[in-house]
Amino acid sequence: MSSSALHSITLPSKEKLSAEVITPEMPKAVYVFAHGAGAGMQHPFMKSLSEELATRGIASLRYNFLYMEQKKKRPDFPAVAHQAVAAAIDKARQLFPDIPLVAGGKSFGGRMTSQYLSGHPESEIAGIVFVGFPLHPAGKPGIDRATHLGKIKVPMLFLQGTRDTLAEWTLIESVTQKLATASLLKFEGADHSFKVPKQNLLPKLAEEISLWVDSIL
Repeated sequence: MSSSALHSITLPSKEKLSAEVITPEMPKAVYVFAHGAGAGMQHPFMKSLSEELATRGIASLRYNFLYMEQKKKRPDFPAVAHQAVAAAIDKARQLFPDIPLVAGGKSFGGRMTSQYLSGHPESEIAGIVFVGFPLHPAGKPGIDRATHLGKIKVPMLFLQGTRDTLAEWTLIESVTQKLATASLLKFEGADHSFKVPKQNLLPKLAEEISLWVDSIL
């Protein structure tokens, strides 16, 4: 059995962010899980993946970025998003002082998390999980968004669909091959939202994250 609790995260500006923690009975790790650009922490994908992780012994802390909290459509500038990442990690550490933390998120959330951690190696994070890294805008292939990843020393897990228009497979494969701490998992036929006809990939995503967490702890 797992339990769920709502929390509040305070930014340096004193503004508040909503958060939800799902905790299994004996968590082996905690995933600080940031949402993508277009949907907040209560999106069914976010909530369902967190519930799947709980069945595999991984607690999660989902949280909103400030723009989502304020019901704005334009994502925060990186400096503001990074403050949210830092505050969420601090909150998870307060709630789970003795349990390893991994961080990351869906698309934009994973990218903002890795940007923050690339500049803060002192953060006590065991690894980073990207649920669809947004390597480039749709229709504009490139790898500039991956430049900061080379500064990260902790293990990184990339879960990527082969039909992801924000990460052409050959490009994300090339990028991760050059990163000493990266693991890339292919989800055949999945798009950026991990949708595949007549399949529910959420259990598979959770299982792969759990196996990877076991391997790094």
